[in-house]
Amino acid sequence: MTESELQQQVAGYLRLRYPGVVFHSDYGSGVKLTARQAAIQKRQNGGLRGWPDMFIAHPVPRCIDGSWDYQWCGLFIELKKAGTRLKKKNGEWATPHIAEQAKLMELLRERGFVAEFAVGYFEAKSIIDDYLKLEDIQNERR
Repeated sequence: MTESELQQQVAGYLRLRYPGVVFHSDYGSGVKLTARQAAIQKRQNGGLRGWPDMFIAHPVPRCIDGSWDYQWCGLFIELKKAGTRLKKKNGEWATPHIAEQAKLMELLRERGFVAEFAVGYFEAKSIIDDYLKLEDIQNERR
């Protein structure tokens, strides 16, 4: 399965399981761009490279020090096809591109988003379900 097919499968799951959730999947993430196109895209993305493939624009409560006053702003997922290795045996990122993606995801986390790698469909599904269940937990506590 290609990453594009994986994105389609995850998008289908979101539409079926969470029909009210707004999300965006970057169709062009795996497209080979010319140098000129890549420069334009980089400028349009705030000068940053390595944006995650999918964004779920659904804030959910989070607990900090026993308080449910804050919210996660949304969920970014970088999808990788099944079998992809993210890190080498020595703990370094497997490729410079994955390292770049990890750096951007850390910036997103610092700004109140959840940002995760998902290797394969079932890991993506698990991350999505865990994230969206946080809202259910908060609603039960009210």
